[in-house]
This record gives sequence, structure tokens and C-alpha cells, in this order.
Amino acid sequence: MHIQTLAPAGRLSPRQVTPLRAYIKTTWQTLSRSLIHILEAARDEKVEHRPGQTWPVYISAQEDQPSVEQALKAALAPAEYAQIDLRVLPDDPETITEHGLLYLPHDYVVPGGRFNEMYGWDSYFILLGLLRDGELAMAQSMVDQLVYQVQHYGKVLNANRTYMLNRSQPPVLSLMVLKLFEYTQNRQWLRSVLPALEHYYAYWMSEPHFDPTTGLSRYHALGHGPAPEVVCSERDEAGHTHYDRVCQYYRHHAVPDYDLSRFYDAEQDCLTEQFYVGDRSMRESGFDISDRFGPFSADIVHHVPVCLNVLLYRMERDIARIHALLRQPKAVETWNSRSEARRQRINDYLWDPEAGLYFDYNIHQGQRRIYEFATTFMPLWAGIASREQASQVQENLWKFEAPGGLLTSTHVSGNQWDAPFGWAPLQLFAVQGLNRYQFKLDAHRLAQKFVSMVTQEFEKSGTLVEKYDVERCSADVSDEIHFGYSSNEVGFGWTNGVVLEFLALLGMA
Repeated sequence: MHIQTLAPAGRLSPRQVTPLRAYIKTTWQTLSRSLIHILEAARDEKVEHRPGQTWPVYISAQEDQPSVEQALKAALAPAEYAQIDLRVLPDDPETITEHGLLYLPHDYVVPGGRFNEMYGWDSYFILLGLLRDGELAMAQSMVDQLVYQVQHYGKVLNANRTYMLNRSQPPVLSLMVLKLFEYTQNRQWLRSVLPALEHYYAYWMSEPHFDPTTGLSRYHALGHGPAPEVVCSERDEAGHTHYDRVCQYYRHHAVPDYDLSRFYDAEQDCLTEQFYVGDRSMRESGFDISDRFGPFSADIVHHVPVCLNVLLYRMERDIARIHALLRQPKAVETWNSRSEARRQRINDYLWDPEAGLYFDYNIHQGQRRIYEFATTFMPLWAGIASREQASQVQENLWKFEAPGGLLTSTHVSGNQWDAPFGWAPLQLFAVQGLNRYQFKLDAHRLAQKFVSMVTQEFEKSGTLVEKYDVERCSADVSDEIHFGYSSNEVGFGWTNGVVLEFLALLGMA
């Protein structure tokens, strides 16, 4: 087995860990939002807003508007309440012209920086950190707010803004429910959230998300046109939007990955509606942006991805376990059968025995897309891989390993979800997956590298951030990112949570 020669990460001292942990503990409060913070949460730099204009806050038609108004008046000073414009969500979200915050009744944690709302898959990693830090009440509220989203908005949302009503994010709600249950052992609550879990599962098992050809699921957001938040906020110093930069790329580059005419009208020099479908779907995936599904992941809707289907496998297993805890054996059998069928399909369509890696499958072409991406470790994390498959993936670890942990992919594209960048969620899936199959030295080495890099950068800046260049072990990434948004946000919820998980794994909690 070939392993790159990498700079060793030194073991952290208590002197280094103590201020890091103190920062994380304090940051949970900084990142917390409740009704008293609703004006702060409603202020959104990602959409246009005229000075002096009120901030829209939308509630679902199922809500009791007078009760919500009363709760807000009790939480806010009169001058603050006057800056809120409470509205009932229309039946068709496409008719919304003034975007705003979607109401959540109780407390939650935001990721940080420009992300001043509750995000779908960020919340899982935040929950892990909250539980490690003894913040049980906030952890409970976090899960309850996601259940509320399913009940009132139809699914766990990309985030609680109206412009994200047409998409979800990688499904982690069942993981959160069972992780919280480990601490509370509240079977009555577990029974109460089960219908929402099964409803959310149905979102992914219905078209357009469900692909009947493979029996697997894909990302496929709804809605029309460009994402409003991208038009307003993902601008460079020259004022060009992300979509402007994509058009410029298409004008000057050949694209062998897909039929470019489906996404770009060269005669009109504009992006097509199919591009915008792919763009919103790429944002639903949480991996915004990479070239994993071709440049800008524009062709994502024609792929069944490793990440989504592994998470749905875990969701099926989790729901089976919940039914077992509630002593419902027939339902357990049904859900276990579903998970076993998905496991087989994942191995049939997504496992590449020659490469020894899991790849996303192109439905349109009827073949796997050979793009090395760190989601290949997720089947190990979920227990899908056989021992032989896990060994083959582990033998390819050298392709992804870097001085600061795990590269997102082996390809440099100018996008933030490719090399040389590393992100906390993929570090966690890989470390836990390797550890599960007894590759403990690899798991501990990766965890040590990531925590050491984060600590090194924390000692320079006093903050934890969203992403890192794991080749240079640096948080200074903006100049390397050419598409999407290039900032590196401070906070940062999922980095905080994963660092605490790794400190516990390494015996430094």
C-alpha cells in the first residue's frame, strides 16, 4: 500500500486544547437564535433590502397567527417588533417576491458568518457538539425545530428562508433523533416524531427525487430560475455574480463532461433553465460547488450519488431501530428490507471493484462517473461496505490524505468542494468509517491532523472557520476559490462539533 509522506501532526497539549474548547463552548451562545433574536435572524445579507424597510417573517398557514404575534410581542421591544412584517406563507412559494425568514417557534443554532439561519445538514454536526458540551436543552430544541419544518414546510429545508423552500439538504434527521434519544431515553417523544421522519423519507422516495431505473434517489430541487440568494450575494469585486462567471467559463472552455447546449445557450450567451435546475439541486446536495457532476455540478440531476443514498440507507436503518424501540416488529421487518435492498443497489451501481472506490452513477449514460470524491468513505461509515470493499477503499486513502486531514476530492477545479480544501463533515464520515472497520491508526491519524490544523489556525486568528486548505494547513482560502462565494465564514458550527468529536476520539475531551 502506498502512503504519501506527509508532515506529521504533533499531539496537542492541554494548554492548546483548553482555549479551543472554551471558544467552542462560548460560540454555541453566540450562534444561538430564539424569538428574542428574530429580528437579527430576519436580517439577511444574501437578499436585497432597502434601508428602513421592514423584514418579512413568514409563518405557515397551519400556524395560529395571533398566538405567534403575541409570542413575538412578548419577546421583542416595540421598536424591534415594528421592524418585523409577519406574513402567512402563500400556497405557492413561487409567488413570493419579497423573500424572508421562515418562522421557527423555539431555539436553534446557526452555522456562523453570513449563514444566519438554521441549515439542514449542518445541524447534525452542531448537535454532536452540543451534546459533547452538555447543551442538552438546545440539542433537543434543534431536533424539534427540524421536525417542525417537516410538519409545517413539508421537509427539512436547506435553511429556513423562503428562497430555500424548493429544496432540502442531505437527510440527517433520523441520525439526530436517535443521537438525542441516547441522552433522553424519551420513548414518548420518539413515538411523536416518527410520522415526521417517515414523511421526510417519502420526500426522497418520490419523483423527481426517486429514480425508478436504479431504485435509488437523487438530488432534484424544485422551483424555477436562478437562486435569488446567489444573484444578490455571490458577487466578486467587479460585481459579477456567480452566474456571470459561469457564463464566462462556458464561453472559453470546452466541456467534455456533458452536452453543454443543455446548460448554456451560446447564441444568446445565457444559462438555460436546465442549468438553474442543476444549480438549485447542487445546493440541495450541500456540496456547493464542485465539479463532481461536471463543471459546477450542473448535471447533478442525472446522477444517483453516493452521499444521498448512504444517508437514506442509514435513515431506513434508523427508522427500523425506532420501530424496534417502540416494539413494532412488522414495521421493523419492512424497514430492514428496504435498507437491505438499498445496500444491494449501492453496491451494484456505485461500487467500482477495479478502482476500489464508490462513485456516483450517471443515469443518463448508464455508467459510474469516475470522479474521486471523499464521499467514498461514507459506505464505510454506514456499515454498507464488506470487509474486502472497506480494505480497498482504505488502500486508496493516500489519494485523499493531506497534511491537514482529508481532501474533498483529488481534483483542483477552483470550486470550494474540491481539492485542496477540506471540510469537517467529510473528515468525520471518513474517520468514523475507517474506525468502524478497525483501521484505527488511519482514523486517529486523520483526526489528529485535522484537529492540529484547526488549532494552529485558531491560535493565529482566535476563531474556527467553515473550511480549510488541508494541503497548506491554512484558513486563508479566498484567493483559491473562483466560483460561488469565496469567503471563509467564522463560527463555525460544524467545525466546532467535529473538533469535539475528534478530541473525544483522541482521548483529549
